[in-house]
Amino acid sequence: MKSIKRCQHIISLFLVLFIAGMVVLVVKIQREASFYMMNSDNRVLGNVYDRKGAILYDGSLKEGEQKYPEDQFIDVGNLIGDDKGQMDNTLVAKNLEKLNNYSFSEGLVQNGGKAAIYTTLDHKANKAVYNAFQGNDGCAVAYNYKTGEILVCTSLPSLDVTKGYANIDNFSDATLISKNMYGTVPGSTQKVSTVLSALEIMGADKLMSKSFTCTGKYTNKSGADIDCHELYGHGTLNIQQAIEKSCNPFFAQLVEDPDLDFSKLKDKYEDLGYALNGDDMDYIDIDGIKCEKASTTLTDPTDFQTQWGCMGQGDTLVSPIQLMMWQSAIANGTGKATMPYLISKVTDVKGNVSEKASTKYSGSMFSSGTAQTMKQMLLTNGANNYSYLIYNHSVGVKSGTAQVDDGKNENSLLVGFCDDPDLPVAFCILIENTNITYMKTEYIAQVLLDSLAADLND
Repeated sequence: MKSIKRCQHIISLFLVLFIAGMVVLVVKIQREASFYMMNSDNRVLGNVYDRKGAILYDGSLKEGEQKYPEDQFIDVGNLIGDDKGQMDNTLVAKNLEKLNNYSFSEGLVQNGGKAAIYTTLDHKANKAVYNAFQGNDGCAVAYNYKTGEILVCTSLPSLDVTKGYANIDNFSDATLISKNMYGTVPGSTQKVSTVLSALEIMGADKLMSKSFTCTGKYTNKSGADIDCHELYGHGTLNIQQAIEKSCNPFFAQLVEDPDLDFSKLKDKYEDLGYALNGDDMDYIDIDGIKCEKASTTLTDPTDFQTQWGCMGQGDTLVSPIQLMMWQSAIANGTGKATMPYLISKVTDVKGNVSEKASTKYSGSMFSSGTAQTMKQMLLTNGANNYSYLIYNHSVGVKSGTAQVDDGKNENSLLVGFCDDPDLPVAFCILIENTNITYMKTEYIAQVLLDSLAADLND
């Protein structure tokens, strides 16, 4: 009897282990089947849509199939991407599994699968901004600084992914990337970071009381010359005037000023998210897409490269996305950036919502008092110098000219925000090689804000 009972116990144990193993196997298959299906030649992908349901990517489109108007998707080509493996830092490439029209229970759904990504983008406004560049290289990005929804994100040159890559060897440089995600020389838009830091260190009253004289050239304390774009100088300026005139000698003298504690300046730059002096650079994650963070060199307040870096030249690199984010922290008056996102929701193969976005914020980069003071400075600049260029919108802005290619070319940038509760938009616009084009960033900004105002209220 004892041996029989012992055998029964052993058999029961084996049965329990067998059943447990089968459960583990089923769970493993269920979890991993989607992955293997995504990496097979039989995968069936869903679509990507804009905020109003306009299609941005058709996962069912066969190679070479002409189903849409010419260049329908060219304004979002290098942002949305596709599944062909030519672009890896795009929305589709980073979120392929979310588009998978396969489930363990349903199998592969060839027709009628409802897996989809719904983005925050406004395709109509995005296309208007893309067209406004008139073929000039550059990029533009804009988002709702209250919610974090990216509304416009276009980069030129671009491509219509429905046409494939047969002509890839003839693509212009940077066709396959969204420049909004990568570091660029920010020019005088960088002065916003320097003023924010100075406000934090000195306080508004002391900074406002400062004045420096510009004669067209300033020889700094290490003997290097800082030139002004105004040949005969600007005379004596305060900080508001220096922002509006974008005076380099003023900012060189500000960086040298003993009241601007240099160790604190470096701390404040790090609070803004800069990697300093060769430190490892982190990334901003936007639904899986990697966006480069800012970097610069700050070694000594009298050093030419340090002063030049605080004015957006030298080693300084900032992505348009991050320049835009700083504007949000100013516009919302908190000193905290609204974190940008592209995906508003995801539906599974049955059409059920499996993911939904929510608004998130960065940590505190500067105080609310600093944000509000900087906001007024930029609004004053907008009212005094841009109201006839960007009309019908109350904007706070800072422009910048960036010397690139060892000074052979110049890029123009404009960062800012719209101070309108019905159009809470922060933006960054970059036009490359402006020494060979008549195009102006202010014109792009006008088109961007007009298009968003019209389409969002439609």
